[in-house]
Amino acid sequence: MDNLPRWNTTSMYPSLQSPEFTAAFDELIGDVAELSRTFDELGIHANAKLDDETAALERALDGMNAVYEKLARIRSYLYAFVSTNSRDDVAQGKMSELGVKTVVLGQLSTRFEAWIGGLDLERVLAQSEAARDHAYMLRRAAVRAKHQMTPQEEELASLLNLSGGSAWAKLHSNVTSQLKVDVHGQALPMSAVRNLAADADAKTREDAYRAELGAWQTVEVTLAAAMNGIKGQANVLGQRRGYADPIEPTLTANSIDRETLEAMQAACVDAFPAFRRYFRAKAKLLGRDRLPWWDLFAPVGKTSKAWSYDEAKAFIVEQFGTYSDKLANFADRAFQEDWLDVAPREGKVGGAFCMGWQNGESRILLNYRPDLDSVSTLAHELGHGYHNLCLKDRRPLQKGTPMTLAETASIFCETIAVNAALSAASGDEKLYILETQLQGHAQVVVDIHSRFLFEKRVFEARKARDLSPAELCAFMVEAQEATYGDAISDPHPYMWAVKSHYYGSSFYNYPYTFGLLFGLGLYAVYQRDPEAFKAGYDDLLASTGLADAATLAGRFGIDTRSKAFWQGSLSVIEASIDEYEKMVHSVVTA
Repeated sequence: MDNLPRWNTTSMYPSLQSPEFTAAFDELIGDVAELSRTFDELGIHANAKLDDETAALERALDGMNAVYEKLARIRSYLYAFVSTNSRDDVAQGKMSELGVKTVVLGQLSTRFEAWIGGLDLERVLAQSEAARDHAYMLRRAAVRAKHQMTPQEEELASLLNLSGGSAWAKLHSNVTSQLKVDVHGQALPMSAVRNLAADADAKTREDAYRAELGAWQTVEVTLAAAMNGIKGQANVLGQRRGYADPIEPTLTANSIDRETLEAMQAACVDAFPAFRRYFRAKAKLLGRDRLPWWDLFAPVGKTSKAWSYDEAKAFIVEQFGTYSDKLANFADRAFQEDWLDVAPREGKVGGAFCMGWQNGESRILLNYRPDLDSVSTLAHELGHGYHNLCLKDRRPLQKGTPMTLAETASIFCETIAVNAALSAASGDEKLYILETQLQGHAQVVVDIHSRFLFEKRVFEARKARDLSPAELCAFMVEAQEATYGDAISDPHPYMWAVKSHYYGSSFYNYPYTFGLLFGLGLYAVYQRDPEAFKAGYDDLLASTGLADAATLAGRFGIDTRSKAFWQGSLSVIEASIDEYEKMVHSVVTA
């Protein structure tokens, strides 16, 4: 694993201490100051009445786009070091400095939104092509303007966030990435321990689970403080801004409405009994009545493939080619140019992600294991990269893709890869692939709903007081029991400590459910008429910052506010569960 690729950072700057990076960093900070002076010169603030609002808007848009483009590069470059080595003090220091020196951007954004809220926006849109190019962003800004505090309060909130929510999130990241866990006499990073959940040996899985819980207990007070700090801050700001609940601002941010969210979640709740059939079938296969948490990711079936990283690369390029040469060539380029950091190691954050880099490039972080699940994750993250490629020619303010639509290409690419593996398999190999697929789907539908319930409960309880680690654990178990039901035993009380999502944006998780089910729905459209689908797909990806989810889905005849659409996507998963049950029955009765 030590010989697996690490991502190439020199394509942007030679090093963190290079004159090129220093010059770019200083130039960005200078441009931020210049943008602030421009706002002051133009008089952009709440209730301002300008002589030429159209000209002022065009100048502001141009300045903001220029600064955000440079900021994205610098931030991605620094995160490439921080995310792969949290002990890199130079990178950590520069990342902190970047936050301090660009905090004014949050204040400028707030001023801009407040100003937009007072404009006759439709008149300005009619007069300016540049404004029309940013119409969706501007209309969303006008909505957010209705929920702003006073300019002084918004400025103070932005400044305090550096030592508030942002600092708490950084603490969680640093503590969890550096946490060592003793398993069978070996001190392992937490990311490696969590990978043992998929080990073939049942005792290793259980021992890793129990060691993991013990390790989380040693840092529970620290992480509970971080959770309380972040959720307390979000509650206060949400109330002061006049939001009905902590969910409301996420709906605007995710470009959906409450009707869409409720239709999707109602369909998911209806599907929980089917997922519980899957958990019980897996438990039966493992010789149990109920499935303990440490067996959720236990390998099932048999496969002749160990899926080395080289094999995974070749497979993905081949399968992406069944969709289009453009997609296959994109993946090949990512591999050839070392866009990926592949192996788990100490100091590296867990999980996987894709971030934009420059000129349509991306950088992809994995914690690769030689199994199909990691191949699926690789295809998923490359899908994000392909989405970034499609957005290449959009300006930063036009790229504001909400989380709900950010999963569109990733789910689509993941489905291509897993379906290809499934179609070529039979017997134990097919059972193994079905298991891999259903594991992922269960996480996104069942587990993510438990995270939603947990976070909703925490927000409500946090209004009254700080919550203890024991209370957070109890809330987590209750949420898991509400979604997994009696199909599992020994739930994971510390999942609130595991998931970094709780320490960032509120209700970060439900967009993944949207992404999975929307992606499956799009894949069904593709299967019905491949050529018609291809004609509009790249444009859809290039437009995810230009319209809301319902509007973009409507291009393909999809009604996101209809429970029936979500049920249709879930029925695809339920069909796989039916097949899985049949295969398990044939195995245990043989």
